[in-house]
Amino acid sequence: AKINARMLHEMLANTWPVVVCGLGNLGRALANHTGFTDAGFPVVAAVDIDLDNFGGTIDGVPVFAPADLSEVINEFEIAIGVIATPAGAAQGVAAALVEAGVKSIMSFVPTVLVVPDDVELRVVDLATELQILGFHLHRSNGNAKT
Repeated sequence: AKINARMLHEMLANTWPVVVCGLGNLGRALANHTGFTDAGFPVVAAVDIDLDNFGGTIDGVPVFAPADLSEVINEFEIAIGVIATPAGAAQGVAAALVEAGVKSIMSFVPTVLVVPDDVELRVVDLATELQILGFHLHRSNGNAKT
């Protein structure tokens, strides 16, 4: 669908609360990234399996247990779930997000996830993105030599 000026204005006028699932290095970086808030996507909660994190905060973001995910989604009116877990946990997290009513998911896990057709899933594979950049570098360097 093409985005027009009115749609863009409506999107920018809204705030879409985000939950980050998984607080390894990438999850912590995502939870702490202030650019999301500036763009209307505040990270308002995080979920992690590490018992030491429960009830605390990571960079000001409250951390909850996976068992509390549905409650967190309802309480914080989560619009978008971000998955930054190990690959083996990603499908279970996606299913839990969907079951709790989340319709938009961004995954940083390079694995195939299955979600219903009415759920928007975006997968960001950082390794693939780097490979694409490397391809373009190789191609431009090759063209410069000929």
